[in-house]
Amino acid sequence: MTNTAMEAVELGKKFGRRGKWGLRGCAFRLPAGCVCAVVGPNGAGKSTLLSLAAGLEAPTEGALKALGEQPGAVRARVGYVAQDKPLYPQLTVAETLRTGAELNPARWDADAAEQVVAGGDLDPRSRVRSLSGGQRTRVALALALAKRPELLLLDEPMADLDPLARHELMGLLMTRAAEHGTTVVMSSHVVAELDDVCDHLLVMRDGSVRLDGGTDDLLRSHTLAIGPADAADQPAPHAVVESRRTGRQLTALLRADEPAPEGWRSEQPSLEELLLAYLRAPQTPDAPSAPAETQEAAV
Repeated sequence: MTNTAMEAVELGKKFGRRGKWGLRGCAFRLPAGCVCAVVGPNGAGKSTLLSLAAGLEAPTEGALKALGEQPGAVRARVGYVAQDKPLYPQLTVAETLRTGAELNPARWDADAAEQVVAGGDLDPRSRVRSLSGGQRTRVALALALAKRPELLLLDEPMADLDPLARHELMGLLMTRAAEHGTTVVMSSHVVAELDDVCDHLLVMRDGSVRLDGGTDDLLRSHTLAIGPADAADQPAPHAVVESRRTGRQLTALLRADEPAPEGWRSEQPSLEELLLAYLRAPQTPDAPSAPAETQEAAV
């Protein structure tokens, strides 16, 4: 079993012969067993990346591996929930789950599927086309989780759920993932949803990865410096990810290898402060390149 869940080297995806690049020059490595949050503005390439990892599309350039293989070769070991939650509308809930069990006879976890569906007060005889957005989400998550995948890809999975259902399903998802050592890769716009669950971050912007690493490591490698905006001694420009001025006070997110100016207050940023700084900044440092031996292994 590989200790790398996903790995990309110079990954790119172009739509149409003269179309737009959805991804370009992406490089990252996700360790097996992590819970990774993929964060970025609309159009950053998050959905394209997850679709490539699920083996539904092929890259235009570069390489992407899932569980050490080409994504198309490991579909049986990967679960994927797309934003639009595609399901057969004419089937009932019970028929949908039965189909999932028949397609995955060796790994199907009926108890997990029942747990996900039961929380939504769903009638097993209801047809998918009659379900609300939140109910469709439950059925789609039930199918993906009951497959007991080694890699679970979730594209904005909780967007249709109310806060209570979101909290309940996130708890169930994390419990099941921990029990089976599942790697979870989840895109989300809700920072509060990620704070307590993710241990790895991919921050994307303009089709490329700007930040990649363990959550704790990334937080430790940045400093929030707070001081007077008109002070003679200012943070070194090359160390500033983003700065914001409020009245006479300046708050700057710095890479931790550059100390804050003398007399300034320094503290470790929160996850939300780190993410918002990278998402707001017009220019942010690219993620470090993967080591040479890692790049060779991924190709």
